Amino acid sequence: MPDRKSPDRRPTQLKTEVAAYKRRRIIEEASHLFFANGYEATTLDSVAEQLHVTKPFIYSYYRNKSELLSEICQTGIQLSLTALDEALAVDGTASEQLKMVVDRVARIIIENQRYISVYQREEKSLEPEDARRIRELRHSFDLKLSTLLARGKANGEFEFEDASRTSIWVSGVLSWIANWYHDGGRWSATEVVMDAITVVMKIVARRNAAAG
Repeated sequence: MPDRKSPDRRPTQLKTEVAAYKRRRIIEEASHLFFANGYEATTLDSVAEQLHVTKPFIYSYYRNKSELLSEICQTGIQLSLTALDEALAVDGTASEQLKMVVDRVARIIIENQRYISVYQREEKSLEPEDARRIRELRHSFDLKLSTLLARGKANGEFEFEDASRTSIWVSGVLSWIANWYHDGGRWSATEVVMDAITVVMKIVARRNAAAG
Protein backbone atom coordinates (compact mmCIF):
# COMPACT_ATOMS: atom_id res chain seq x y z
CA MET A 1 0.00 0.00 0.00
CA PRO A 2 1.56 3.35 -1.04
CA ASP A 3 2.61 5.68 1.74
CA ARG A 4 0.34 8.74 1.87
CA LYS A 5 3.40 10.92 2.22
CA SER A 6 4.89 9.34 -0.90
CA PRO A 7 2.13 9.28 -3.54
CA ASP A 8 2.30 6.70 -6.31
CA ARG A 9 4.05 8.42 -9.21
CA ARG A 10 3.35 5.70 -11.78
CA PRO A 11 0.53 7.59 -13.55
CA THR A 12 2.82 10.62 -14.00
CA GLN A 13 5.66 8.40 -15.22
CA LEU A 14 3.33 6.63 -17.66
CA LYS A 15 2.07 9.96 -18.99
CA THR A 16 5.66 11.10 -19.53
CA GLU A 17 6.54 7.88 -21.35
CA VAL A 18 3.49 8.16 -23.60
CA ALA A 19 4.33 11.77 -24.45
CA ALA A 20 7.93 10.78 -25.25
CA TYR A 21 6.67 7.97 -27.51
CA LYS A 22 4.38 10.35 -29.39
CA ARG A 23 7.17 12.90 -29.86
CA ARG A 24 9.43 10.12 -31.14
CA ARG A 25 6.81 8.93 -33.64
CA ILE A 26 6.34 12.47 -34.95
CA ILE A 27 10.09 12.85 -35.38
CA GLU A 28 10.42 9.48 -37.11
CA GLU A 29 7.75 10.28 -39.69
CA ALA A 30 9.01 13.83 -40.22
CA SER A 31 12.55 12.52 -40.80
CA HIS A 32 11.22 10.08 -43.44
CA LEU A 33 9.50 12.92 -45.29
CA PHE A 34 12.38 15.40 -44.95
CA PHE A 35 14.75 12.71 -46.23
CA ALA A 36 12.55 11.69 -49.16
CA ASN A 37 11.10 15.05 -50.21
CA GLY A 38 13.28 17.72 -48.63
CA TYR A 39 12.48 20.11 -45.80
CA GLU A 40 10.91 22.87 -47.89
CA ALA A 41 8.61 20.51 -49.77
CA THR A 42 7.35 18.83 -46.60
CA THR A 43 4.42 20.38 -44.75
CA LEU A 44 3.06 19.70 -41.28
CA ASP A 45 -0.12 18.59 -43.01
CA SER A 46 1.82 15.84 -44.79
CA VAL A 47 3.46 14.77 -41.52
CA ALA A 48 0.04 14.63 -39.84
CA GLU A 49 -1.39 12.66 -42.77
CA GLN A 50 1.47 10.16 -42.56
CA LEU A 51 0.76 9.67 -38.86
CA HIS A 52 -3.04 9.57 -39.35
CA VAL A 53 -3.49 12.43 -36.89
CA THR A 54 -4.55 16.06 -37.08
CA LYS A 55 -2.15 18.98 -37.40
CA PRO A 56 -3.20 20.32 -33.95
CA PHE A 57 -1.94 17.01 -32.52
CA ILE A 58 1.54 17.83 -33.83
CA TYR A 59 1.27 21.39 -32.48
CA SER A 60 0.64 19.96 -29.02
CA TYR A 61 4.21 18.59 -29.08
CA TYR A 62 6.11 20.87 -31.48
CA ARG A 63 5.67 24.59 -32.08
CA ASN A 64 6.41 24.45 -35.79
CA LYS A 65 8.22 22.60 -38.59
CA SER A 66 11.48 24.31 -37.72
CA GLU A 67 11.45 22.77 -34.24
CA LEU A 68 10.96 19.33 -35.83
CA LEU A 69 14.00 19.91 -38.05
CA SER A 70 16.08 21.06 -35.09
CA GLU A 71 15.37 17.93 -33.08
CA ILE A 72 16.07 15.67 -36.06
CA CYS A 73 19.37 17.41 -36.79
CA GLN A 74 20.44 17.31 -33.16
CA THR A 75 19.73 13.60 -32.69
CA GLY A 76 22.75 12.15 -34.51
CA ILE A 77 25.39 14.36 -32.90
CA GLN A 78 23.85 13.99 -29.43
CA LEU A 79 23.90 10.19 -29.72
CA SER A 80 27.46 10.32 -31.05
CA LEU A 81 28.55 12.50 -28.13
CA THR A 82 27.01 10.06 -25.67
CA ALA A 83 28.80 7.15 -27.36
CA LEU A 84 32.09 9.07 -27.23
CA ASP A 85 31.67 9.82 -23.53
CA GLU A 86 30.85 6.19 -22.79
CA ALA A 87 33.92 4.98 -24.67
CA LEU A 88 36.17 7.46 -22.89
CA ALA A 89 34.83 6.24 -19.54
CA VAL A 90 36.08 2.70 -20.24
CA ASP A 91 39.60 1.98 -19.02
CA GLY A 92 42.01 1.24 -21.84
CA THR A 93 44.73 2.60 -24.05
CA ALA A 94 44.08 5.48 -26.43
CA SER A 95 44.05 2.99 -29.31
CA GLU A 96 41.47 0.80 -27.60
CA GLN A 97 39.28 3.76 -26.78
CA LEU A 98 39.54 5.18 -30.30
CA LYS A 99 38.51 1.85 -31.83
CA MET A 100 35.54 1.75 -29.45
CA VAL A 101 34.56 5.30 -30.37
CA VAL A 102 34.67 4.54 -34.10
CA ASP A 103 32.74 1.29 -33.62
CA ARG A 104 29.95 2.88 -31.61
CA VAL A 105 29.65 6.11 -33.57
CA ALA A 106 29.71 4.31 -36.95
CA ARG A 107 26.84 2.09 -35.78
CA ILE A 108 24.89 5.14 -34.57
CA ILE A 109 25.36 6.80 -37.96
CA ILE A 110 24.14 3.69 -39.76
CA GLU A 111 21.15 3.27 -37.42
CA ASN A 112 20.22 6.97 -37.65
CA GLN A 113 21.22 7.55 -41.26
CA ARG A 114 18.12 9.57 -42.16
CA TYR A 115 18.62 11.98 -39.29
CA ILE A 116 22.24 12.65 -40.19
CA SER A 117 21.55 12.94 -43.92
CA VAL A 118 18.75 15.42 -43.23
CA TYR A 119 21.13 17.51 -41.12
CA GLN A 120 23.82 17.48 -43.80
CA ARG A 121 21.34 18.55 -46.47
CA GLU A 122 19.15 20.92 -44.48
CA GLU A 123 21.53 22.67 -42.07
CA LYS A 124 20.92 25.90 -44.00
CA SER A 125 17.21 25.71 -43.09
CA LEU A 126 17.81 25.66 -39.34
CA GLU A 127 17.01 28.70 -37.25
CA PRO A 128 20.28 30.55 -36.42
CA GLU A 129 20.10 29.69 -32.71
CA ASP A 130 19.43 26.02 -33.44
CA ALA A 131 22.28 25.90 -35.96
CA ARG A 132 24.63 27.49 -33.42
CA ARG A 133 23.66 25.02 -30.70
CA ILE A 134 24.24 22.03 -32.97
CA ARG A 135 27.58 23.42 -34.14
CA GLU A 136 28.60 23.68 -30.49
CA LEU A 137 27.72 20.01 -29.98
CA ARG A 138 29.82 19.09 -33.02
CA HIS A 139 32.68 21.20 -31.70
CA SER A 140 32.41 19.44 -28.34
CA PHE A 141 32.67 16.07 -30.10
CA ASP A 142 35.74 17.17 -32.09
CA LEU A 143 37.37 18.65 -28.98
CA LYS A 144 36.94 15.48 -26.94
CA LEU A 145 38.16 13.36 -29.83
CA SER A 146 41.13 15.69 -30.27
CA THR A 147 42.00 15.27 -26.59
CA LEU A 148 41.94 11.47 -26.98
CA LEU A 149 44.16 11.67 -30.07
CA ALA A 150 46.61 14.01 -28.32
CA ARG A 151 46.90 11.56 -25.44
CA GLY A 152 47.62 8.72 -27.86
CA LYS A 153 50.27 10.81 -29.60
CA ALA A 154 51.89 11.80 -26.28
CA ASN A 155 52.30 8.20 -25.17
CA GLY A 156 53.59 7.02 -28.56
CA GLU A 157 50.51 5.16 -29.80
CA PHE A 158 49.66 7.61 -32.60
CA GLU A 159 51.61 9.77 -35.03
CA PHE A 160 50.24 12.82 -36.84
CA GLU A 161 50.95 16.53 -37.18
CA ASP A 162 48.02 18.13 -35.39
CA ALA A 163 45.39 16.56 -33.12
CA SER A 164 42.66 19.11 -33.95
CA ARG A 165 42.99 18.63 -37.72
CA THR A 166 43.19 14.87 -37.33
CA SER A 167 40.02 14.81 -35.24
CA ILE A 168 38.22 16.59 -38.09
CA TRP A 169 39.49 13.97 -40.58
CA VAL A 170 38.25 11.18 -38.31
CA SER A 171 34.87 12.86 -37.86
CA GLY A 172 34.65 13.28 -41.63
CA VAL A 173 35.29 9.59 -42.27
CA LEU A 174 32.46 8.73 -39.90
CA SER A 175 30.01 11.37 -41.14
CA TRP A 176 30.50 10.33 -44.78
CA ILE A 177 29.06 6.90 -44.01
CA ALA A 178 25.60 8.49 -43.95
CA ASN A 179 26.01 9.56 -47.59
CA TRP A 180 26.85 6.24 -49.19
CA TYR A 181 25.79 3.36 -46.92
CA HIS A 182 22.63 1.54 -48.06
CA ASP A 183 20.78 -0.94 -45.92
CA GLY A 184 20.77 -4.23 -47.82
CA GLY A 185 23.42 -2.92 -50.19
CA ARG A 186 26.76 -4.34 -51.24
CA TRP A 187 28.35 -4.11 -47.78
CA SER A 188 26.83 -5.07 -44.46
CA ALA A 189 26.76 -2.71 -41.50
CA THR A 190 29.40 -4.82 -39.77
CA GLU A 191 31.72 -4.64 -42.78
CA VAL A 192 31.34 -0.87 -42.93
CA VAL A 193 32.06 -0.50 -39.20
CA MET A 194 35.17 -2.69 -39.43
CA ASP A 195 36.40 -0.78 -42.49
CA ALA A 196 35.85 2.52 -40.65
CA ILE A 197 37.98 1.29 -37.75
CA THR A 198 40.74 0.20 -40.16
CA VAL A 199 40.74 3.54 -42.03
CA VAL A 200 40.78 5.62 -38.84
CA MET A 201 43.58 3.59 -37.29
CA LYS A 202 45.62 4.07 -40.48
CA ILE A 203 45.10 7.84 -40.23
CA VAL A 204 46.64 7.91 -36.75
CA ALA A 205 49.13 5.03 -37.13
CA ARG A 206 52.79 5.46 -36.26
CA ARG A 207 54.69 5.45 -39.54
CA ASN A 208 57.12 2.69 -38.55
CA ALA A 209 54.18 0.57 -37.34
CA ALA A 210 52.25 1.21 -40.56
CA ALA A 211 55.29 0.33 -42.63
CA GLY A 212 55.66 -2.94 -40.79
